[in-house]
Amino acid sequence: MDKSESNGTVGAASDALNGLIERFLAYIDVERGLAKATVNAYRSDLRRYTQWLDARGADSLAEVSRHDVEDFMASLAEESPRSRARRLAAVHELHRFAVSNGEVMTDVSEGVKPPKGASTLPDVLSVDEVAALLDAAAPQGANDPVSLRDRALLEFMYATGCRVSEAVGADLADIDLDQRVARLTGKGSKQRLVPIGSYACAAMREYLANGREPLTCKAKKNPELRAIFLNKRGRRLSRQSVWEIVKTAGERAHIDRPLHPHTLRHSFATHLIQGGADVRTVQELLGHASVTTTQIYTHVSPQVLMETYLTSHPRAR
Repeated sequence: MDKSESNGTVGAASDALNGLIERFLAYIDVERGLAKATVNAYRSDLRRYTQWLDARGADSLAEVSRHDVEDFMASLAEESPRSRARRLAAVHELHRFAVSNGEVMTDVSEGVKPPKGASTLPDVLSVDEVAALLDAAAPQGANDPVSLRDRALLEFMYATGCRVSEAVGADLADIDLDQRVARLTGKGSKQRLVPIGSYACAAMREYLANGREPLTCKAKKNPELRAIFLNKRGRRLSRQSVWEIVKTAGERAHIDRPLHPHTLRHSFATHLIQGGADVRTVQELLGHASVTTTQIYTHVSPQVLMETYLTSHPRAR
């Protein structure tokens, strides 16, 4: 076992550097309230950074220069641009924390820029494909509890644009079908109110009236009283199960490309913007901290691009 793993530190670095990083991780966990998965990702990235600094002979951030940070990024050349950008973000946050706490005078990482990666557009379904997917969530005429749940789940995810973690984490107290609104708890435990469309409301009412209680009865003890979406054993539905539900519905709908729960979130945002919604509104609905993240959905689809070209260019036809 690595020495750093045996004593719980984040890397084979000095006690001073490890102490600083542990304080930083406690800060983003407790004070900023970031999700556990995010804190663990920071821990992993900073472990890589401290191991590299240790090999270079640096015992504290006071001994680190911008050249060191640039060399660290160069050492990650075989990783994808996205992975390198994520690691650099962790390094930036650590150095900024050190400055704010008086550990160092300046942030030597400030001028180091993330690598440029290929611009990739999100996976988006057409409106017709979404309709086919939602219809396929429950086989035609099926009204068993699982079918009602699957239809309600996918309608809810497309109607609200929620993350899969927000869908499975939603409780009965978080929805008001009379007011057609849901309270979603996103990253960093931040909450937001999102409207629920009429189709989703209808599917949710049907599931809650005829599907959820039979699933609750499947629990051998301590029936689930809070969660909206339950599995076949009467417990809160897992993220992995949602992946399977989306995959199965996609196969039934004959959508011939890989699907994942985020596809519905991507489609939700893209369809809103194509329908005339402004980026700031979509940002709020998605729960993005920065509008920059939302702007990827302002891309023009190839179909719209071709239609515009054919109707606008004088020699297109």
